[in-house]
Amino acid sequence: MLTTDFFQIEELLTPEQRLITQVVKEFSDIEIKPVIEGYAQRAEFPQQFVKKFGELGVFGPTIPKEYGGGGLDYVSYGLMCQEIERGDSSMRSTVSVQSSLVMWPIYQFGSEEQKQKYLPGLASGDILGCFGLTEPDHGSDPGGLKTYISKTQGGYLLNGSKMWISNAPFADIAIVWARNEDGRVQGVIVERGMEGFSTPTIHGKWSLRASATGELVFDKVLIPKENILPDALGLKAALQCLDHARYGVAWGAIGVALDCYETAVRYSGERFQFNKPISSFQLIQKKLAEMLTEITKAQLLAWRLGILMNEGRATTSQISMAKRNNVEMALMVARDARQILGAMGITDSFPIMRHMMNLESVTTYEGTHDIHLLILGAEITGNPAFK
Repeated sequence: MLTTDFFQIEELLTPEQRLITQVVKEFSDIEIKPVIEGYAQRAEFPQQFVKKFGELGVFGPTIPKEYGGGGLDYVSYGLMCQEIERGDSSMRSTVSVQSSLVMWPIYQFGSEEQKQKYLPGLASGDILGCFGLTEPDHGSDPGGLKTYISKTQGGYLLNGSKMWISNAPFADIAIVWARNEDGRVQGVIVERGMEGFSTPTIHGKWSLRASATGELVFDKVLIPKENILPDALGLKAALQCLDHARYGVAWGAIGVALDCYETAVRYSGERFQFNKPISSFQLIQKKLAEMLTEITKAQLLAWRLGILMNEGRATTSQISMAKRNNVEMALMVARDARQILGAMGITDSFPIMRHMMNLESVTTYEGTHDIHLLILGAEITGNPAFK
């Protein structure tokens, strides 16, 4: 019997959350899964999904309805990420960036005018955004960023570059973090079309191939005063955005694991060797049992974290634990599923190899596996290892 809710976690969900799960899962099954292998093979971003995601309501679901958001809770947002990532990590990345790294900082740190100007269009998918923090020489060390802004007549001049930016090649706006003349990190909104702003595409990726990834290059870009996020001052503001994105990653990884596990269960029941289905062999059952156990643990961790997010009590360390654990779990499940499928597991007839390659990026972005270990280590010991 195929079950992916071994501890009846669905009973912990509200009727609205169950409906959201069903609707988004159907969208992934009908819209994403039938076409995503082709986009991944071609290393092409399916731009049509931006508007469809807006219509589905997965952009900014926790943002109040008055700004075009869904006004939903964080468990609902997590479930959306889970079901989108059943389809593909690239698609969930698009949702996470738009919701947690673009809409959330505008809502949290922006002026009322900025909220009214950008949020409704971002929610509907009419505007696509990206988030610029990582630089060529500063990834796990964002505090060392070199992109800077300086005051000039009519606003500020922005100079520098960002690297590994999801959505960058097609983004209409970018939330960019730069150092001001006081040495503090400041968030600004950069719009496509501003003179000196370019977004070259990064080619040659073997992971997240259906995601548009690029650079952000700023050559004396004039940023008007009204594009400065007034309350986005200090590196802490940027890291708060990452907390929200990491939360979505923790849920999304479960979606990958579920898709790989379900594929492996079905295949092991249909594949015959030695005159019986391979699901009857002990080593296959061991893999499946371990996969379901780890998925269940991750589901419970994500659900509890969602409750803490709803209550405003989730900490950075708790979010780090969930992101690191659940992505590591998904990688283990994907690798075991690939073994169960044998040679078929590396083909595009099944989603597993694509999921595996995607997870190599997911385990690195939004804080690497090891950095999240150190965040938790600092919480345990009181001695930060990265300072």
